[in-house]
Amino acid sequence: MLLLAVLVATATWSYGYAQGIPMQKPLSVTKSKGSVRLECDFKDVSEYNDGTIIHWYQQKENEAPVRILYLAQSKVVDGGFQEYRYMVEKDSHKKMCILTINDVIPDDSATYYCAYWDRHCAGYYEKVFGSGTKLIVSDEVISSPASSEILQKRHENQIMYVCLIEKFYPEVIRVTWTDEADKEVTDNIIKGDVWKPTNGDKYSIGSWLTVPAENKDKNYYCKYEHESQQRSLSTQDSRKTATQQKDCSPGNSTVNFNKDHLMHRTAYLVYIVLLLKSSMYYLIVLFLIYRMWAPTKHQGKKA
Repeated sequence: MLLLAVLVATATWSYGYAQGIPMQKPLSVTKSKGSVRLECDFKDVSEYNDGTIIHWYQQKENEAPVRILYLAQSKVVDGGFQEYRYMVEKDSHKKMCILTINDVIPDDSATYYCAYWDRHCAGYYEKVFGSGTKLIVSDEVISSPASSEILQKRHENQIMYVCLIEKFYPEVIRVTWTDEADKEVTDNIIKGDVWKPTNGDKYSIGSWLTVPAENKDKNYYCKYEHESQQRSLSTQDSRKTATQQKDCSPGNSTVNFNKDHLMHRTAYLVYIVLLLKSSMYYLIVLFLIYRMWAPTKHQGKKA
């Protein structure tokens, strides 16, 4: 995953200049046999035209990306790949490129990227990679999230919203926050890693949004995209649920208040906070050691 992050960051940002990133869909595909269709959308790429050469790469787990083929006037498949298994075509009207992999086998399990060369104003070229599609060759059944909700906690002059999405398969998921104008929120966001309990086979993820307390009446949305479904959760709905739980008496059978459910989430939040604090302490200790060591080294040079 680190290699992927470095790859995307390097390919999409340089000297403060952002290129148009091809968006790929679906986010993931889980199949045990047959053919797989992967789409690469260039509608937001201003540099794209009918003459753009498109490349397709395969990246297996913990390995560097390897190019499968490129499409110019015709398809050219790189060595090591069976040409008959890969079909690629352009849809000029939709500004889209489609890669089809025939007769999938377990060895095809990987993340696939489309890419193109972008020409900078300075005259040099840089390869820009798409958002990627993960192919999982497996007999496992796709599972929609068993539960998804937004929890909230007010602390002094801030409100923290926690979007929790639990028990889904496969693990590939995209979570974003948007405001009332449907504009993506990128500030004060913490995106947790996908995790799986040791005794389970489903995955979960959490994402945090912190806003000023004066924004308490504004509505924010946690949106997630998974192979099984897409859904949007509202912070306004979470406030209504919290109020209902607070006002209901213990004898009211219409509310099922699961303490273990909330304790699990509280423990998870405490763990994240402690982890961040321990990282800060570690950096402070390193800084103090450096301050103690630097004068000694300087005096040694003078001697």
